[in-house]
Amino acid sequence: MPSSKASAPILEGEPTAWAQALWEQLHPDRWPLSAEELPPGTVLVGGAVRDGLIGRLQKRPDLDLIVPGKAIELTGNLARTLGGTCVVLDTKRDIARLVLKGWTIDIAAQEGSNLEEDLWRRDFRLNAIALTLEAIPRLVDPTGGLNDLQQKKLVAIREQNLLDDPLRLLRGLRLMAELQLTPEAKTWSLIHCHHKLLPQAAPERIQAELQRLVNAHWADEVLPLLLSTGLLNSWQNSIEGINRKPPSHKAAKALNTAEQALALPLARLTYLVSDEGLIQLRFSRKQRQRCQLLRHWQNRNDGISFESLSEIDRLQLHLDLEKDLPALILQLPQASQLQWLERWRDPDDPLFHPYPPVDGYFLQKSLNLPMGRTLGDLLRHLCQERAFGRLHNQEQVLNEAIHWWKQNKPCCD
Repeated sequence: MPSSKASAPILEGEPTAWAQALWEQLHPDRWPLSAEELPPGTVLVGGAVRDGLIGRLQKRPDLDLIVPGKAIELTGNLARTLGGTCVVLDTKRDIARLVLKGWTIDIAAQEGSNLEEDLWRRDFRLNAIALTLEAIPRLVDPTGGLNDLQQKKLVAIREQNLLDDPLRLLRGLRLMAELQLTPEAKTWSLIHCHHKLLPQAAPERIQAELQRLVNAHWADEVLPLLLSTGLLNSWQNSIEGINRKPPSHKAAKALNTAEQALALPLARLTYLVSDEGLIQLRFSRKQRQRCQLLRHWQNRNDGISFESLSEIDRLQLHLDLEKDLPALILQLPQASQLQWLERWRDPDDPLFHPYPPVDGYFLQKSLNLPMGRTLGDLLRHLCQERAFGRLHNQEQVLNEAIHWWKQNKPCCD
């Protein structure tokens, strides 16, 4: 989701104005529902409050609301009234999601007898700050989260809260990577102590946290810390893979911003999680394939920028990794990075963006060739000839196709 233009952190202003400033920065007039449509006592919590206070609020933030009770029933009614979709997230804890006009709004019933009790049950103090939706909004911060945000500290509220939902252990590392936080000593000790509990969390939830972590701005500093905790032991990449230097902004300085955004998250995920781990954590088939192909070619690195590869293998490398090649380029020496990037940035480079010079239908029509596997082999051959600069015009393509077909046509023809 795109971020809005950066604004000054609200916490740098006058404390008495924080709540009103946050309310204005949230632009409730742009929300797909009004505060009047929510029951009295509803408050906003979570990332929108935290990020708004430190000046990194997204243009369309996910909204997390606490209501006094009957959250699933309320969400269903709002979906029917406003034309949205209600997704039940947790029947036992009475939590649902309203998807409405491109917004995601999570609505949860208050836990405990009052709001402060609910906030004390959350993961980290900086996530336990609430903003009331009253005419004059107030910030409710019983645990000290505002101070943690100012000090850039990660402090767990209670040990039991982490045990109640072990995903919170990994979330702490993700928050460190997104917000450049330093964990309090006791909190860091708790993460280490209870790391074996993480597999109790749903794999889809672990996957979502990892996706955000590898995309985070300060992931370089957090990756070694993450591995040191043992949180990923059940899905971690092999020792051989981890011995490779972790992908970093320093290694990617030859890449532009867009190329880094493409390369670093994929390279980090491949570095952290094994192929089997990707399956266990329910990553999509496409994402698993991207990581598997990158890992395969990383392991084929000959130390001389793949110069020892045969033509067939070099072509296969570029067919496999064409769109994701910057993630492999991170592994090359600086001089080779610049050479490869220059070619990859050229959409007309025949090797770095390989494709056959003609399609199968054209060959069938022009040379009266039958459809089948051999025709596919011919197209692959022509792709290779084009990639290595041996075909320059259509006449050469047809002549090469005729010559190859005579040598390789099926016996039954």
